[in-house]
Amino acid sequence: MSTITVKDGTEIYYKDWGTGQPLFFHHGWPLSSDDWDGQMMFFLEKGYRVIAHDRRGHGRSTQASGGHDMDTYAADVAAVAEALDLKDAIHIGHSTGGGEAIHYAANLGKGWVAKVVLISAVTPLMVQTENNPDGVPMSVFDEIRQGTAFNRAQYFEDFTIPFYGYNREGAKVSQGVRNNWWRQGMMGGVKAHHDGIKAFSETDFTEDLKSVDIPVLVLHGEDDQIVPFPISGAKAINLLKNGKLISYPGFPHGMPTTEAATINKDLLEFIQS
Repeated sequence: MSTITVKDGTEIYYKDWGTGQPLFFHHGWPLSSDDWDGQMMFFLEKGYRVIAHDRRGHGRSTQASGGHDMDTYAADVAAVAEALDLKDAIHIGHSTGGGEAIHYAANLGKGWVAKVVLISAVTPLMVQTENNPDGVPMSVFDEIRQGTAFNRAQYFEDFTIPFYGYNREGAKVSQGVRNNWWRQGMMGGVKAHHDGIKAFSETDFTEDLKSVDIPVLVLHGEDDQIVPFPISGAKAINLLKNGKLISYPGFPHGMPTTEAATINKDLLEFIQS
């Protein structure tokens, strides 16, 4: 397997296919680089170099006991980018991966990152606080923590339903898609998944969004039941200096999978612009 060993000894697994301008894909919680299959094959055939990693504690990377915070996630990305010499790269992040992508671009990726795409991203801040009163109550994340830590196999099975909008009238449920989500989740480490909930829910990306001046595309489904559009994409676009928003009526959180044709088309247009 292709891995890079970072400062604390954690091995980060990655895929690196093709040539051309590099596109770096950042997956969501609690998944792996496999969640980008539909995008990596599409852009590989379009002549791009496609790269994706398994976040520490996820997929085939080391099930590290620590470092499950956005600063370390971004540092791990920087280590991969530097080892693979990924200059002029476009960083594309889904959900937690969107937070990771913008945190890397704002803090460690200056001069390396050409553009960023935030898909169903957790930016700017998910949790409800005094300064973020319309955020998601902490009790919701505590419930995710409890289910993940002590009933992970069943909790992850159930989580696929709202993730892909399969509880909506008329939804075409794919058991294969559900199984693949569960497979990816169960490959990772339970401690990394538990600790990562704090990282995606409590990290405030406001200053990251404000500080970048490169082009940023925000894609978000208006029927996202995991990261609600009004508190995420709708807010993030107003913090960006050079942002573009596309919102999709009826699209779920997992739209890169369920609506891959639409997402890939809009990604390609932005990449080529």
